[in-house]
Amino acid sequence: MAKEIFMPKLSSTMQVGTLLQWYKNEGDSVDVGEPLFEIMTDKINIEVESYEEGILLKKYFEEDEEVPINHVVGYIGEAGEPVPDAPPGESGGSQKADDISDSRQAQVEDLTEQGISETSAQQETADANGKKLRATPAARRIAREENITLSEVSGSGPNGRIHQADVMSFASTEQPVKATPLAQKVAAAEGVDLQGIKGSGANGKIKRTDVENAIPPDASPATTTAKRVKMEGIRKVVAQRMLQSKTTAPHVTLTTEVDMSQAISLRKQLLEPIEQQTGYRVSYTEIIMKAVAFSLKQHPHINVSLEGNEIVYKDEINLGLAVAVDNGLIVPVIQHVDQKGLSALTADCKRLGIAARDNKVKPQEMSGGTFTVSNLGMYAIDAFTPVINQPESAILGVGRINEKPVGVNGAIELRPMMVLSLSFDHRVIDGAPAAAFLTELKEVLEQPIKLLV
Repeated sequence: MAKEIFMPKLSSTMQVGTLLQWYKNEGDSVDVGEPLFEIMTDKINIEVESYEEGILLKKYFEEDEEVPINHVVGYIGEAGEPVPDAPPGESGGSQKADDISDSRQAQVEDLTEQGISETSAQQETADANGKKLRATPAARRIAREENITLSEVSGSGPNGRIHQADVMSFASTEQPVKATPLAQKVAAAEGVDLQGIKGSGANGKIKRTDVENAIPPDASPATTTAKRVKMEGIRKVVAQRMLQSKTTAPHVTLTTEVDMSQAISLRKQLLEPIEQQTGYRVSYTEIIMKAVAFSLKQHPHINVSLEGNEIVYKDEINLGLAVAVDNGLIVPVIQHVDQKGLSALTADCKRLGIAARDNKVKPQEMSGGTFTVSNLGMYAIDAFTPVINQPESAILGVGRINEKPVGVNGAIELRPMMVLSLSFDHRVIDGAPAAAFLTELKEVLEQPIKLLV
């Protein structure tokens, strides 16, 4: 009986996945654990491996198509087995097939939790002929760094085992261009040379969008040279969520100025000990987040969310940290900030910030947030109005630290001032509680010794 291939659900918020490319064609043999296709979710890109062996009988979707979770994307079985001509929609096979799908789903989620790709989790993979591929850990590491498929490398070790030198030798020789069939078709139609095009797919494979981006603009005055990029992936998800937030939650924003003199002094004192302990330099972001957690504990009416007709008061303080990436915005979540010291908080913030920019954040590291901090202090921005990251009910915008003349005990002095902007959902948070929270936060940052009390 032919087995279903389905679009897996890789996070609690995932509704659809974009099929980036197939690694197999109809009629190809497939082994358990072989990569079948690559998908892009709203959070990560990941290769999906086969949980059955047999022949790829049917592919219902092509690259760049969006597929709802749990929908059948193809079938694997014995040659000649009948399969539907049209995609049947959600997985609805036998109980046995459902059990297999459930176990496969758990496997994908377990691998994602560990922060490793499914391909790299295999200690032994198989080539197209079913022969086991054996490689040293160093060889696998180099192959990943160089985007080399191990099945293309000849091993010089016992039983064909692939060593580091084999991979490096393979990498130093000129390899044929790898491109999807659709990319090859577009390149041929447009007269584009695939040599020299950098592929954005797995293992550097050239996709249709890579070819389209390499097509020179028509010099004719009758045509436009404006670049057009399809809104997809993270950019599309950010757009949808921001629109939903602004149209469903009545935003109100309060601002205040903070004298950061004492916070600056605190950071200078903590730089060396925290760097010695963690390898990272503490920034104002971590000090601000610690102060936010302290203030939320004093003002639980801000640490809430709206679920249906109920206001849910969160018993955890998990802070989202907005991180700008190439194609949008990612908000990894630091758990239990109120229970962390500045050293642990610095390590977590730096690690998740790097992972976000490298597109390596795990799904569970982007869930469970109760309040978000968006810091634009590294730019020449004094203040801004942040958009609430639903289902949270409030978000803090942080501007730059800038010297300004202020009145101090009847005299004018230059002080390092910073603007905080608190946007909140007026359906569940009133102005007075929001103002009290922001006032508490200002006082803590101006007297950070309160964090030690």
